[in-house]
Amino acid sequence: MKFTKMHGAGNDYIYVDCTQSVIDNPSQVAIDLSDRHFGIGSDGLILIKNSDKADFFMEMYNADGSQGQMCGNGIRCVGKFVYDNGLTDKTTVTIDTLAGVKILELKTGADGKVETARVDTKGLKEYKGCEIETIAGKVVKTPVVDETIVVEGKEYKVTAVSMGNPHAIVYLDKDIDIKKFEIEKIGPFFENHKAFPERINTEFIQVVDKNNLNMRVWERGAAVTLACGTGACASVVAGSLTGRSERTATVRLRGGDLDVRWDQEDDHVY
Repeated sequence: MKFTKMHGAGNDYIYVDCTQSVIDNPSQVAIDLSDRHFGIGSDGLILIKNSDKADFFMEMYNADGSQGQMCGNGIRCVGKFVYDNGLTDKTTVTIDTLAGVKILELKTGADGKVETARVDTKGLKEYKGCEIETIAGKVVKTPVVDETIVVEGKEYKVTAVSMGNPHAIVYLDKDIDIKKFEIEKIGPFFENHKAFPERINTEFIQVVDKNNLNMRVWERGAAVTLACGTGACASVVAGSLTGRSERTATVRLRGGDLDVRWDQEDDHVY
């Protein structure tokens, strides 16, 4: 099997060109290859396929073998892969996903290779969202703004939005050192909480100011990752909904910075 290892802000996946080939049992392949000791090591597996709806189809699997609907960093790498490898000569590329068709805008450098990729994740109105059962017992659909749930005996205010995949955003006090925050301990309890029947990606946010957010992320099916593109988008949306951030902000992650904009006119998140 020929593969390419790529990452967006440290969010790393194994990429395989399946436009001319087929991988059997990709869920198990993702488990085997993602193991960082006995495999290649990654947050998951991404297959690039042909599509009758768009230029390409992105099929992604998390490190635990579960299939994901969308990956913001992953789809940006898909854009670079298909352009740099001559699968397309377009700099505006459409990629079909389980969360719908996304549009990538690619910019190349002096060497003709892709240097930056912007993904239009579409708007919140595009998604049905996920149900969440709050402490009061009421069931609401995303976006959920500052609702309270109990996780391991402690109350948390959660803002939950769907970016095609579900995200719960939790704000940390400013006196907490986010670098030392024990996300490995609390993350699994959020992911598997009864409030989230489809499991959840959880972003722990520390507001620096209205244009800068520090973020740690626990991804469903992949555990702690260095970055999450859809999570960064969800965090800026949540910040705007709660008045904690502007609609344009830089999200600072362990693997790098992501610039996010929630456009007021078209409701799309870039």
